Amino acid sequence: MQSNSRIGKFDWTTIFLYFALVAIGWFNIYSASLSDASTSLFNFDYIHAKQLLWIALSIIIILFVLGLDSKFYERFSSIIYLFALLSLVGLFFFGSTIAGQRAWYSFGAMSLQPAEFVKAATALAMAKYLSDIQVNLKEFKDQIKAFVIIGLPIVLILMQPDPGSALVYFAFIFPMYREGLHFVYLLLGFFAAFLFVMTLLLDPPLVIFGILFIALIVFYQNRNKKPNFLKYFVICVACIGFTLSVDYVFDNVLKQHHRDRFNIVLGQEVDLRGVGYNTHQSEIAVGSGGWFGKGWTQGTQTKGSFVPEQHTDYIFSTVGEEWGFVGSFTVVLLFVLLILRILDLAEKQKSTFNRVYGYSVASILFVHFFVNISMVIGLFPTVGIPLPFLSYGGSGLWAFTILVFIFLRLDSQKHIHG
Repeated sequence: MQSNSRIGKFDWTTIFLYFALVAIGWFNIYSASLSDASTSLFNFDYIHAKQLLWIALSIIIILFVLGLDSKFYERFSSIIYLFALLSLVGLFFFGSTIAGQRAWYSFGAMSLQPAEFVKAATALAMAKYLSDIQVNLKEFKDQIKAFVIIGLPIVLILMQPDPGSALVYFAFIFPMYREGLHFVYLLLGFFAAFLFVMTLLLDPPLVIFGILFIALIVFYQNRNKKPNFLKYFVICVACIGFTLSVDYVFDNVLKQHHRDRFNIVLGQEVDLRGVGYNTHQSEIAVGSGGWFGKGWTQGTQTKGSFVPEQHTDYIFSTVGEEWGFVGSFTVVLLFVLLILRILDLAEKQKSTFNRVYGYSVASILFVHFFVNISMVIGLFPTVGIPLPFLSYGGSGLWAFTILVFIFLRLDSQKHIHG
């Protein structure tokens, strides 16, 4: 009787959405792997069979995560975060290098990517810190400490180097904003991205001229309000300094393949046979699906293996080709419903720890979902971010499973713990 009552506390809407996305992912991985010349579900030399094994093991992970006391995650969040950071440090001594990135631990035929799991650990650490009654994100010193929690894994992941995984950690800005971080940080982030892109598209002197022109307009409109000259001067100098640094960062910090991908997306280069090949073939696959797609396992681009890494980062191109606009819209809708559901549950939490963690989960899923699909349809450079629950891989599936089901475990006790 008590067991049934406990089961009823879990949010089954979220659980349904999770399994729906996992099932859709497996069917599309199966289709993308048909060129491997095996339809056996249990031949683990092939990726669709391996993914089936990862899914089965994820159910065991779910039972384990839900079986722990909800207070365990809050009580040991700092220790979990510390071990997560150590797992990233350990890569420099014991990690395996794959595709130029020292980002995996290899155990025979199996590999684990700790950066995927560190997201959940960072979410727990952030939730623990922001739930401290003495922390006020309106205070600069508390903001710095929160940024350090996010920044440590970012630095370690960039050293692998894996800029795609590091990019996801900026998702934590959104739960911080919910807990009181000033809107100016979000605004500055978007403005910096805008300046970065415009500087790449135009000559820096033109961008600087635009900055000065806008500053003069704002200053003129506020001339009767005794504007702070120093404030305007500092903002202008910062914007101009950032603009002048873009070319240096682009040429000396980013690697050549990152520069090539930015140039292709921005229309500065056309390289349909080189760096731009993946995106071009992905766009062809998605566009050829029409309204209802070519049918499961019937995609010509998919069966011909024209899209490299189609079962991982580019799995959405299989959805677009074989299931068409209707199938693609369904996948997008499921993700939107899942993210909105988690946000709704997070907002209803009585515990600050639970709320911050819930917002972190939703934000991480959103960044993955938004960047991956934008990447597949050519709106964002290829940065190696998988599509949650759909992309092939045990590390990604297990990490997202842990991320979501920790929150469901916390949510199951919201009416008990105030």
